[in-house]
Amino acid sequence: MMRLVSKLRRDDRGAAIIETAFALPALVLMMWMIVQAGLVFRAMSGIQHGLGQGARTATLFPKPADSVIETAISDAVYGIGPGTFAIDPPVSGTADGATYLDLRVTYTQETDMLLFPGPTITVARSKRVWIAS
Repeated sequence: MMRLVSKLRRDDRGAAIIETAFALPALVLMMWMIVQAGLVFRAMSGIQHGLGQGARTATLFPKPADSVIETAISDAVYGIGPGTFAIDPPVSGTADGATYLDLRVTYTQETDMLLFPGPTITVARSKRVWIAS
């Protein structure tokens, strides 16, 4: 009996598969979270593109209506995944005798960690557009 126990203690066959079984779930979870982060970064790029299109539209003369600017932003934003974009109405103001519009887009995405929900990620970007008078 003692010989068998001694022999089993020295036998390390199968140890790699046991170690893999412990490490594999953590690896898969980390890879899934990298995919989730990639979706958010893609949406941030889409927000910047949409704000750029809104800024181009806002600088036309005569100044287009706010709904036209919002439509230009809405048509240009892009992203894949479960997230949603929210486009705020342009806010106008003046500074140093010049008129500007503040454009803002918010992206919200609920993440998941395969078996249970993850944090909700909210990203907002804004752009100030100076209007020629």
